[in-house]
Amino acid sequence: MKKRIFAALIAGIMGTTMICTTMVSAEETEVKGEVYAFIAASLKNAMEEIQKNFNETYPEVEILYNPDSSGTLQTQIEEGARCDIFFSAATKQMDALVEEGLADGDSVVDLLENKVVLIKPKDGKTKVTGFENITDAANLALAGESVPVGQYSREIFENLGIIDKVNNMEINEGKNVTDVLTSVSEGSNEVGIVYATDAASVADSVDIIAEAPEGSLNTPVLYPVGLVEDKEASDEDAAAVAAFFEYLQSDEAIAVFEKYGFTIYVKADDASEKETEETTEDTEDAAEENEDAAN
Repeated sequence: MKKRIFAALIAGIMGTTMICTTMVSAEETEVKGEVYAFIAASLKNAMEEIQKNFNETYPEVEILYNPDSSGTLQTQIEEGARCDIFFSAATKQMDALVEEGLADGDSVVDLLENKVVLIKPKDGKTKVTGFENITDAANLALAGESVPVGQYSREIFENLGIIDKVNNMEINEGKNVTDVLTSVSEGSNEVGIVYATDAASVADSVDIIAEAPEGSLNTPVLYPVGLVEDKEASDEDAAAVAAFFEYLQSDEAIAVFEKYGFTIYVKADDASEKETEETTEDTEDAAEENEDAAN
């Protein structure tokens, strides 16, 4: 009798475990809905690969990207365009949406960091050797003032004391970083300013002349990502958004971002704390080795 009761209990536990496992598996595979993601143009290539990887786990989720300059995307969100996730190339646009109550400040994460670089057409000839003598170029491809890379560029010129000279140049103003990249890669402009990741994506068409000089930018080039209120989203859509937003911060997604030249942003305090932890671990390991040697 006891054996029968024990066998019944085991069978019940196994059955419950199988049901729970099946439910978890079903929750993963049955997530479905639409995700409207507004992404900085410089993220497009990385995000397309991330979408492909995400859909291998969640094939029923449709991700709809809107890649453009962060300033343009901010305006579209303010005008009521449907959006669930905003991935900006600068904190300015994200902060504005948070202040306006359109983005959830608690959800915002400064996820990535990029570099601003000066480029020329592949094997192109120019006297320009860096940002400091950029005015030696016959013309310049430059993103507009509402575009983060355009804002960073002008900040660099201001800090180098050459903004007035640059403003007197022949400037081909692009509506986003992709326009600038195209103008230079096609040879329409002698030099241009883009992100390092953009230059890397067309390395066969452009050469990097120099990175922005140290100290010429007041803040790092950060890419914050956050949730935007979507009143049109169904419960299914909301679940899909939550799954994708979480995935963007996963190790798998981070590996893709790094593949395309982005670095993961680590606050100075976090970096110091990590360095301290590593130093402590090294000291403890050394002490253990010495103790083993003594024994």
